[in-house]
Amino acid sequence: MTTATLTLPLIATLATAGVAIDRWLGEPRSAHPLVAFGKLAQQLETQLNTGRRGRLLGLLAWALAVLPPVLVAAWLVAVLPFVLACALHVALLWFALGARSLDDHIAPIARALAQRNLVEARLLTARIVSRETTHADEAALSRAAVESALENGNDAIFGALFWFAIAGGPGALAFRLANTLDAMWGYRTPRYLRFGWAAARIDDVLNWIPARLTATSYALLGDTRTAWRCWREQAPRWDSPNAGPVMASGAGSLNVMLGGPAVYHGELEVRPMLGAGEPARAGHVLAALQLVQRTVFLWLAVLIVLALLSVPLQS
Repeated sequence: MTTATLTLPLIATLATAGVAIDRWLGEPRSAHPLVAFGKLAQQLETQLNTGRRGRLLGLLAWALAVLPPVLVAAWLVAVLPFVLACALHVALLWFALGARSLDDHIAPIARALAQRNLVEARLLTARIVSRETTHADEAALSRAAVESALENGNDAIFGALFWFAIAGGPGALAFRLANTLDAMWGYRTPRYLRFGWAAARIDDVLNWIPARLTATSYALLGDTRTAWRCWREQAPRWDSPNAGPVMASGAGSLNVMLGGPAVYHGELEVRPMLGAGEPARAGHVLAALQLVQRTVFLWLAVLIVLALLSVPLQS
């Protein structure tokens, strides 16, 4: 069973199963495969990030980390019996998804903020963002949580669903591994500026279409007019070509203001403002999670409708 034999009805069925399993079980709480992958990536970076031929060696490290597991996955789904191949597709999508994990990490921040427990909210927020939260107030913590929910909605859910629809489980796996390497190496610091260039650019390419589909979905499921305007006017000011549209559209859809100053690695960064309306607060965190969840339902519904429309054409 190759990825080419995946029909739209089968893709829709397997995608729905993968989303359901992720919602039911969440990510593995012990022996997560990404832990082993992260250790491998660290070893490759230590060995190859020598300062010379940084971009070339960074590309080599990316290939050594990503291609072997993806090629093995593609081979397995091609040679396994149909039922086992389907199960593997679903398992790979479950591995690539992080919808339940996103909710598990961000919803407690909203609860802590609603209870005015800033100490707890700071600790919880520090686990999901790289910015400094030690002295953050409610507005700063709410902004961080909303931004994380909107951006990771694309990175942890919709990018994986898109590539699953294109190339089945191996496609979702490739996206998740590439996105993980971008999160590890894609920093503009002296250590990673050249070595992490390939990881950052490859992630940009893989994420380009999913990010815009995500931004469109966010816009359609909220204040559509404001979301379009924020996307058009504000996204180009953002450094990331994919995070800008996703967060600008999401913020506009929710009528909330994001962006602004934040401390990263001890340095203050004044980022462009995103969105419109109220300053971020605890209620917006839950609203962002709900927007992500509605978008999951929308994507599955679109897949199912396309699958139903495709059946007469294949009979």
